[in-house]
Amino acid sequence: MNHFLGIIPARYASTRFPGKPLALLRNKPMIQWVFERASASLPHVVVATDDIRIKEVVEGFGGEAVMTSSNHKTGTERCAEALRLLRKNSRVDFTHVINIQGDEPLLKQEHLEALKGCFKERSTQIATLIQPMHHPEDLANPNIVKVVVDKEFRALYFSRSPVPFIRVTSGEETKGNHTFYAHIGLYAFRAELLQELIGLPVSPLEKAESLEQLRWLENGYTIQTLITDQPAMGVDTPEDLEKIWNLI
Repeated sequence: MNHFLGIIPARYASTRFPGKPLALLRNKPMIQWVFERASASLPHVVVATDDIRIKEVVEGFGGEAVMTSSNHKTGTERCAEALRLLRKNSRVDFTHVINIQGDEPLLKQEHLEALKGCFKERSTQIATLIQPMHHPEDLANPNIVKVVVDKEFRALYFSRSPVPFIRVTSGEETKGNHTFYAHIGLYAFRAELLQELIGLPVSPLEKAESLEQLRWLENGYTIQTLITDQPAMGVDTPEDLEKIWNLI
């Protein structure tokens, strides 16, 4: 039987938005919105943080939090440590981990159910979600990660740039029938894979794009994607928080 563990990595330090997990959205801190929405689909959810302020807030609203190292460079590293800590203290043998972004207060139950469904295929190593892009201006936004997939919807490449490049040659008016996909920053892993992934060295493409998932692709791991029509919006700046205020 599959046992899914939801882990929400949460740092207090952020260049563009310090203290983001504790930013108030209506009457609750953002981390609480994410935790409660994740808990609607997953029986086991924990916040993994390196800041006691976040831990105290999470425990204050009845959630579970674990303290992890402040030296982690990625959310995946923080998830791997949290998994190790929880396995020591839990009777549940977690078979899968879902890395849930702490800045996605619009997280939908459908997102998590879709990810879990990807593991009905035993060949799935890593799963994530994508959605069609409908606004041309989003293509140039480096905060919106674009995804190219193969015919089985396995990820070929992730980029902050508009990919693929649509070449228009002489005599052609447009090639507007291509569907661009945006990445929704949720990852699900087979639990035993996490330790392997964090042992991989930082890769050239990862450095170039500042996208950790490119490290996995460069090392031959497959990332299964699934299209969702459920909107998602992350919070990168205080301005993003204002946009979400009326959507929550």
